[in-house]
This record gives sequence, structure tokens and C-alpha cells, in this order.
Amino acid sequence: MTAANFTCPIPIEQYPTVLLAHGGGGKLMQQLITKMFAPTFTVAGQNPTHHDSVALTMPPGRIAFTTDSYVIQPLFFPGGDIGSLAIHGTVNDLAMSGARPLYLSVGFILEEGLPMKTLWYIVQSMQRAARRAGVRIVTGDTKVVDRGKGDGIFINTSGVGVIEHPYDISPTSVCPGDAILLSGDLGRHGIAIMAKREGLNFETTIKSDSAPVHEPVLQMLKAGIEIHCLRDLTRGGLGSALNEIAAGAGVAIQVEEALISIPPDVQGACEILGLDPLYVANEGRFIAIVPFHCAEQALKILRHYHPEAECIGTVVGRSDRTLGRVTLQSRIGAGRLLDLLSGEQLPRIC
Repeated sequence: MTAANFTCPIPIEQYPTVLLAHGGGGKLMQQLITKMFAPTFTVAGQNPTHHDSVALTMPPGRIAFTTDSYVIQPLFFPGGDIGSLAIHGTVNDLAMSGARPLYLSVGFILEEGLPMKTLWYIVQSMQRAARRAGVRIVTGDTKVVDRGKGDGIFINTSGVGVIEHPYDISPTSVCPGDAILLSGDLGRHGIAIMAKREGLNFETTIKSDSAPVHEPVLQMLKAGIEIHCLRDLTRGGLGSALNEIAAGAGVAIQVEEALISIPPDVQGACEILGLDPLYVANEGRFIAIVPFHCAEQALKILRHYHPEAECIGTVVGRSDRTLGRVTLQSRIGAGRLLDLLSGEQLPRIC
């Protein structure tokens, strides 16, 4: 954990060393809101409000709305932290409907005893992540719970975005013959969390891929690509996402192992830990299912962001025998089913 290049509105030493659930009273909470949260998240030139809600101006179009909660341990990990993850995760959920993210809310559940510096670093990280994603944090809430009942900090973020395209981006739009595009390499987030949590040391430090993904999605839509389905590859990874889409669309899917990019260090770590990288979580990767004739153009856009992006397979059709089936063609030419896991490989990675 390192300090960010921001200055706390008041010296951090003027806060209590740790949060107090009851002893800090209303004065501490007011300080957090007026001296830490509001100055950090308020856009320059605008005055923070003290109402229970915020009035927003929305551009024309359909609205996308999502919410998610983040309870990750450890709070800080190579490539990110719970604060940036909370921003990226909600922005990416909006992006999976093809929406342009606009506004976020944030709710903090803070445990008594949380070091104030830890909270400040997380708040700064959220500010940087929101700025990078081009979204505004416009409202929020803070609660403090008794020691031992909050695991440090939990964060909930809700997001609103505008849908400016005419498509129904969902599994029901998937058609036989569609191409399946993977936006980059796999497995880095889940392995980064596992290594940090368990104190594992590999030859190289594996960094999480946590990042916003709305820009390549919006660029594909701007180019006129008819996107049938999008899915971010979070808990359960690629294997789970493909199964959910196949079941929801009532189709069969076939992918090729040789076309799926897995970094050598991630592959090695998975072999040591007995994990299948196709089911390891990611926080900055997604699949896009598009008509076959759009695949080359879409892939060119994706590779602008990640050179490892690839067309990894196709939607092969509908039949009672193959309904919802996902098949992996191995490097040696053999086929195997990719099924849903009966349990989670990596609990609490988001």
C-alpha cells in the first residue's frame, strides 16, 4: 500500500488514528463527509450538496442501472485495491449493456478500528479510477459497524449510464454463426488475489487486470458493429460466462484452447495451485459475441486496447442434443466439455 499523489483536505494526523463506532460520534462522521468525501468526489467548480438525494441531468436514450457490493480481502493487491475495483466493477457492468457510464453512488460500511490512512488511500484510489473512467461519484452514504463485524471495509457502488444504441445486447440476441471475441489475456486478477491473500511468492509479481472496459465497447458501437451479447469475465471466469450465455441463448458454443491467451506466469501458478485458468476471475476482460462478418472489424478495435484480443470460437447452432453445451477444442485436437463449476475456485475475489 502506497500513498497516492493527492493531499488530504486536512492533515491526516488531525483525524483519529482509527475509526470509532460509537466513541467518534457525529463530529467524526461530519468530518469524514465534509473534509474527506465531499472534496474528493465533487467536480471542480461545483458545490457539494447536503441533501438526501441528488438531481441529475440525463441525455436522451434508454437508461442502464446496476449495483454491486465489494467485500474483497486483501483490501490492497498488486494492480489495484477495493476502491478502484468498486469503480471498475460497476462501470464494467454498465458497459456490458453497451451503456456509456455517467454517474455512480457509493456506500461505505466501515469497521470500528479501520486505520484512517487505509480509508484515505481507498478514497483517493476511487477518485482516480472514476476520473479515468469519466464518471462522477454524485451521492453516497457511510456507516460504521462494531469491531469484528465489517472485515475492515465493504463498499457498494451503484451506477447509471445511457444506452445510445438500438441493439438488445443480451443472450437472447445470440445467433448460430456468431463469432466469440475475447478482449485480452485471462486469469491475472484471481491469481493476484490468491497470491497476496495466501502469501505466495512467484518468480514474477502477477498484477490484477482490474480496469474499466467501456471504451472498447463504445468504440465498437460507434463503428456500427452490431453487438449481440457482452459478458465480463468476473467470478467464474470465461468458462462460467460461456455456459451462462449458451444456456440463456439456447445454443451450443465451441471455442479453441490455442486461441485463448493465458500469461505463462498465470498458467504456471494455476498448475501449482491446481486451478483451471478458464475459471479464474478477471476484472478487466470480457467477451463480445458479434455477427461473423463483423468479427474482423471488432477485433481490430479490441486489439487497440489489448494485443492479446482474439476470436476464440463460434456459436455452432441449436439442437436438443447440444442445447447449452460449451465445447473446448484442445491444442492436441481433442474436445472436452466446459461445464459450470460445482463450487467456486476463488471465493471473495471481488
